Amino acid sequence: MDFQDFITWIKLPVCKDRELYRSFHQILGFYPRDIYPYKVAVMHKSMGFKEEGKRINNERLEFLGDAILGAVVGHIVFKQFPKKSEGFLTNTRSNIVKRQSLNKIAREIGFDKLILSNYKQQTHNSYVNGNAFEALVGAIYLDRGYGHCVRFVRKLVMSHLVNIEKAAYGEVNHKSKLIEWGQKHHIEIEFLAEQSTGNEASPIFHSYAKISGITCGEGQGYSKKESQQSAAQEALNRLSTDITFRDSLLKANMGDNNDMEEPIAESNHEEESEKELDFDLSDISMKEKNREQIIAEAEAQAFAGGSSQES
Repeated sequence: MDFQDFITWIKLPVCKDRELYRSFHQILGFYPRDIYPYKVAVMHKSMGFKEEGKRINNERLEFLGDAILGAVVGHIVFKQFPKKSEGFLTNTRSNIVKRQSLNKIAREIGFDKLILSNYKQQTHNSYVNGNAFEALVGAIYLDRGYGHCVRFVRKLVMSHLVNIEKAAYGEVNHKSKLIEWGQKHHIEIEFLAEQSTGNEASPIFHSYAKISGITCGEGQGYSKKESQQSAAQEALNRLSTDITFRDSLLKANMGDNNDMEEPIAESNHEEESEKELDFDLSDISMKEKNREQIIAEAEAQAFAGGSSQES
């Protein structure tokens, strides 16, 4: 306990918000110096209030906390994987700070019990807890500065609640893989999303993954991102299992790009993509040459060599 925490602790018995101070101390490991941003952090827009003509809720703090959290987690991931590429680092950070992960973290530390919201009992699509957790990081930044944010995230979140190796290697970004495959083959990849059922507070989305205008995958989820991931996964599965369909796409694309300057480079991209997606190529075999063809090629090579020496 530092000196400021000690002063706060002494004043607690006569403090108006002493129970709130104690609750945050239990979660954070330190006492807030200014309780106001923490009060705002737990205030969902459904429970907001007006102050000097302005609507007060945790959305602005959520914006700030999102930026701070991204920077802190980005630094941790950067140091954890010194030899990995930018794309790997980005995906790992995204897996850690995505709403589902932050929802879980908020519940693990007991922060969800402090949040004031009419949507607290909402079901699947409620990101109230995760959004409020970002607002909490924003409140810590305003109250104690960036250093305290780093210590809070590193000690409490990353050390105990997040498996960074699982976040790095355990999840596949199907949408990114499908887009990368399309870029390598110069094939257009498009995602369409629409709200199919549910209401404004708890919508369900339906997405389509299109390859060269053909719907190759459909998915449903509680957010556009989730439904698009599901659609991309289905499209990737079709590409890996329906060889005839995949080859027809590649052949059609080669026909559209006959004027390309580097067709050999395009072929290399196909090989890399097939390796990356673990396609089953067992049905593709080399056509064996018969005895007459082998003898004819050998005689031709010998003749060509003899001519070269005579000249």
